[in-house]
Amino acid sequence: MSIRRLPETLVNRIAAGEVVERPAAALKELVENAIDAGASRISVRIAEGGISRLEVEDDGCGMNAADMALALERHATSKLPDDAIEDVTTLGFRGEALPSIASVARLTLDSRLAGGDGWRRVVDNGVVVAEGPAALSHGTRVLVEDLFARVPARRKFLRSARSEYAACLDVVKRLAMARPDVGFVVEHDGRRVLDVQGGQDQLSRVAALTQRELAANSIGIDLHRGDVHIGGVISLPTYNRGIADHQYLFVNGRPVKDRLLVGALRGAYADLLARDRHPVVALFLDVPGGEVDVNVHPAKTEVRFRDPQLIRGMIVGGLRRALDEHGFRSVQRPAEAALAAWQQEPVAPPAPTLFASHLPYPHAPATHLFGADTDPATHALLRDRVIDFAPPPDALPMGRAEAATAPVPQGDAHPLGIARGQIARTYIVAEAEDGLVIVDQHAAHERLVLEQLRRGMSGQAVPRQGLLLPEIVELDEPACDRLEAAASQLMALGVELERFGPAAMMVRATPAMLGAIDCRKLVTDIADDLAGYDAALGLSERLELVAATMACHGSVRAGRTLSVAEMNALLRTMEVTPHSGQCNHGRPTWVKMSLGEVEKLFGRK
Repeated sequence: MSIRRLPETLVNRIAAGEVVERPAAALKELVENAIDAGASRISVRIAEGGISRLEVEDDGCGMNAADMALALERHATSKLPDDAIEDVTTLGFRGEALPSIASVARLTLDSRLAGGDGWRRVVDNGVVVAEGPAALSHGTRVLVEDLFARVPARRKFLRSARSEYAACLDVVKRLAMARPDVGFVVEHDGRRVLDVQGGQDQLSRVAALTQRELAANSIGIDLHRGDVHIGGVISLPTYNRGIADHQYLFVNGRPVKDRLLVGALRGAYADLLARDRHPVVALFLDVPGGEVDVNVHPAKTEVRFRDPQLIRGMIVGGLRRALDEHGFRSVQRPAEAALAAWQQEPVAPPAPTLFASHLPYPHAPATHLFGADTDPATHALLRDRVIDFAPPPDALPMGRAEAATAPVPQGDAHPLGIARGQIARTYIVAEAEDGLVIVDQHAAHERLVLEQLRRGMSGQAVPRQGLLLPEIVELDEPACDRLEAAASQLMALGVELERFGPAAMMVRATPAMLGAIDCRKLVTDIADDLAGYDAALGLSERLELVAATMACHGSVRAGRTLSVAEMNALLRTMEVTPHSGQCNHGRPTWVKMSLGEVEKLFGRK
């Protein structure tokens, strides 16, 4: 078979397959060209999800008739003054996508230089069908109609108009977030769906393009290491979504969907979120041009870093430190939302009892939660770490409220207040200086146990409680191999294991803080976690996730009655423990209703 040169129209259609896979891809190229042209305001009009009509109008520098003709030729650009393609600082290459779009749609290009005459050029599926003067203010207007109308093999793979519209809107939001100095307007089928003014700061633009609640449930990020800078906002772990559609990542002002960055985000939120939940994030990376390659993907949605470990380390370490600094913060929600989610549980609690005296900060032996066989040194260590919740010796065992005259601690010192009772043997009700606090006792204690296990992994060994008779746990051989390989690291978490034949493990000790537990179930869960988590993670990262499973085994369960002394000890510990505002699955451990919200509910305001 002889080799032949393909006609220009077919070459452009092949190129369109790389760049213009759907209306949102064409819209991305057109808006990027408008930004690179120096526009201060960009208007986007969409019809039927962009399938029948896409229009982008800007007030940028514009083009004359000769430049317009050149822009519609392949590989013609104003973005590269020389041949150093690695030094490109713009979002795209004006003219690279235009001929590809024009080869699979009807494209009308109008443009005018400031002080010059407007000109129009019309290309219908690769063929120039008209050109002549045009009336418009300075700038450029691009109209794309009937995308893939003559390429049925491509058009039938487009999704519904609603899905294509959602993708178009997401593209504009990401570009608008990267350029808060530029105003954006989006209209869909004649209805205005987005309107943001130029000249905003970055955080204001992020808030305007995401949910309003993000401002009260986010943390600002500002990290520097050499010439690399990372800024933006990240949500508290308790403010999350079921899909990762609200993770906005930018490199040198360019929106990207890079696997390295997404993986680093997942590592930063490890053990703070369930695996099926995702944070809301807007991160802006500024990297020297020589340290990143933006030309590894035709649509430039992926990048390649010269030192990927530096970038990943900055994201994981920097975001974890930021989350650590905000300690026990939890999701903030209005009173109406809190009451709407309220469910009365049919639990009949015992009659309330009162303490004769007020002991807000007890430090009693921790045998109530951590096992009676724990040695005195272990009790001292637990007491020093404020992880004991046992009542004082003279307290009644089923205490559920205390005298109303007990003082409320100052908000700065103890923002979670003082316990006033327990609801449904699950929720602690506390009075703070500025409102009412409700705590999920199981979720809160689960986080406290996890944080102590994590300290064990950082070198402060977790106290172990030896078993009087070692327990044999039978597993399949691969599971035993995984446990044997991780035995030394599990020792730091307080679990002492050794191989007992080809398909069994011997358990000699368990973490003292977990008390009496089902060793068989604990070891089986650890083996499952070591097998189930992503094999790409290092052993230490997988053990961080295993620690969350162990914490769940040893935490205070819902349905257990706590004394007021135990409740107060739990509150005090939460106030000094990182991440205590959310459980190991990203759910809030406490919520607060301000006094103003309570008064509003009762008509006092």
